[in-house]
Amino acid sequence: MSTPDGLRDDAERCLRALAGEHARLRDDQWTAIRALVVERRRALVVQRTGWGKSAVYFVATRLLRERGAGPTVIVSPLLALMRNQIEAADRAGIHARTINSANTEDWQRIFAEVEAGEVDVLLVSPERLNNPDFRDLVLPRLAAGAGLVVVDEAHCISDWGHDFRPDYRRLRTLLAELPPGIPVLATTATANARVTQDVAEQLAGDDALVLRGPLERDSLRLAVVAVPTAEQRIAWLGEHLASLPGSGIIYTLTVAAAHEITGYLRDRGHEVAVYTGQTEPAERLQAEQDLQANRLKALVATSALGMGFDKPDLGFIVHVGAPQSPVAYYQQIGRAGRGVDRAEVILLPGREDREIWAYFAGLAFPPEPVVRSTLEVLDAADRPLSTGALEPQVDLSRNRLEMMLKVLDVDGAVRRVKGGWTSTGLPWAYDRERYERVTAERRREQQAMLDYIVTADCREEFLRRQLDDPAAAPCGRCDNCTGEHWPADVTAEGATQARDRLHRPGVDVAPRRMWPTGVKDDLGVSGRIKPDLQAETGRALGRLTDIGWGNRLRELFAGGDTDVPADMVDAVVKVLAAWDWPARPAGVVTIGSRSRPRLVTTFGHRIAEIGRLPYLGELVPVGEPVPRRHNSAQRLRSVWTSLTLPDPVAIAAKEAAGPLLLIDDRIETGWTMTVAARLLKEAGAQAILPLTLATPN
Repeated sequence: MSTPDGLRDDAERCLRALAGEHARLRDDQWTAIRALVVERRRALVVQRTGWGKSAVYFVATRLLRERGAGPTVIVSPLLALMRNQIEAADRAGIHARTINSANTEDWQRIFAEVEAGEVDVLLVSPERLNNPDFRDLVLPRLAAGAGLVVVDEAHCISDWGHDFRPDYRRLRTLLAELPPGIPVLATTATANARVTQDVAEQLAGDDALVLRGPLERDSLRLAVVAVPTAEQRIAWLGEHLASLPGSGIIYTLTVAAAHEITGYLRDRGHEVAVYTGQTEPAERLQAEQDLQANRLKALVATSALGMGFDKPDLGFIVHVGAPQSPVAYYQQIGRAGRGVDRAEVILLPGREDREIWAYFAGLAFPPEPVVRSTLEVLDAADRPLSTGALEPQVDLSRNRLEMMLKVLDVDGAVRRVKGGWTSTGLPWAYDRERYERVTAERRREQQAMLDYIVTADCREEFLRRQLDDPAAAPCGRCDNCTGEHWPADVTAEGATQARDRLHRPGVDVAPRRMWPTGVKDDLGVSGRIKPDLQAETGRALGRLTDIGWGNRLRELFAGGDTDVPADMVDAVVKVLAAWDWPARPAGVVTIGSRSRPRLVTTFGHRIAEIGRLPYLGELVPVGEPVPRRHNSAQRLRSVWTSLTLPDPVAIAAKEAAGPLLLIDDRIETGWTMTVAARLLKEAGAQAILPLTLATPN
């Protein structure tokens, strides 16, 4: 074993191979490396983006491997981050491989390389931790033979963190079961005092080494530009993008906004690409490579890119819409200015931001009765139940149900096995007080973000105080410190172009093609919906999450029942004019509404009048009002018998000499439209063309 001085020399040599001949270890980097390699401790490193946290675990890996240790296992949250880390490791002569959902065909070969000692670093996505085969068969072997375990973006472990992920909670069990002497490193750039304490306790109780440094980013120039409307914000971006230094990232709060802004900027001649959680993996990779090579001015991205991109010379970050947490905001802007002297960081807040925050707040942990009913269903089952099989019995959306089950799994109440989920039968307590405290913390963070937007004090100091940075002080660089504010005005031409783009009406609405799992016994349907009972691809005026029509539509649905607004009728006429249907509609039918009968009826009559089409009547809602349901099986069951087709409407539908426009005020899950289309097709209608004002996304 090397002496301490000799070990530091070895560490410096490894660092130069990784980062270049001029690189030198920081004191805290060396402290962490020594704790891992010599003392075999557990350490938490909370340091700003660009500080060199990955250098700690790559250097420690090299030193441990040279001393006969097994490979390093890194739990890393995003594929883009994995790609960056593998490239960095290769530069230092460290052979790294990854196991994630995008390379399942390579797993067996990678496991063989690990067994043969050919892999120095194995990166694992957190979702693998709860895959039954991986958890039960692969992970124990990896953990037992590991030389070092690294938890990257460790704030995800804590439900106090801004990006809590249930899959990360399983790490607590993994760490508790590690053989003695295997060092553990957790790293993050965005943890306040509460998150730091929580993660440290999950690592090693009171024994974890915590290295927390100042979070100052002396290259960042923070600014807020208050532009009053969505159209003007997008116009501002179009007019100033070319003047921003280098290449960068434009963050949006929703997928719809990312696509709208990308389209507008391309219309203006800017080289940009979209990057969201819905972007195909190959397209994501190409977009990353294009930005790395400066073939793009910017990626227009959702938070899917938040922790997953490493380009040291990013010259700017622009947010169109404010994240709901100053901590999340500081984490995202930390991607910029790591290898350049100056990077512009600009926030363009919108009045719709709070509505979007409210939507995401609705994804919190469910109330106790819903959780208890899920446990009762699993207790009564004689076999594992898939998420799809649970949906008809639990009124939660698929994503929220999955999240709840993962939390219950970590808490020991359920277990994921082949074929689905089973109850463990162990007692479980609903920690209402903790969930309420987390919810209150989220509200506090949102208010802090609003305070950041209007503060007249130093912006960087404000954010660093939100992260409990004891060294927080005025930066002397932000717009408030310097008095140099970006102009908020836009040209009339730019505003008009943005308005035309954002208010370009028309969104495709794909029909439902498959019945949800679990309704065959009571509804008698399963599998694929017969083509002769399906609707055609429909049209909506806009998405509720749009930054163009979305604002107008949200205002409409926030109010009471009213006649369909004239501006929306005019816009829908443009949608109809651009609709490339194979045959012109022969009539109009509406779906009767209990909540907005006036809106739907006037909408149907106006379209019939303008299109000179016969209005054939409406499908009539029957029975008690249907409560709002949150998943496909529950929603379909609730609407299955809630609509009737009056005989005169059925006869008119059968006799119509062409397709029918089927009109509703909004399409959410799509099941009301599916059931209505089925009734009309069974009555003899030729084709159904759904038309609505709004769709969620």
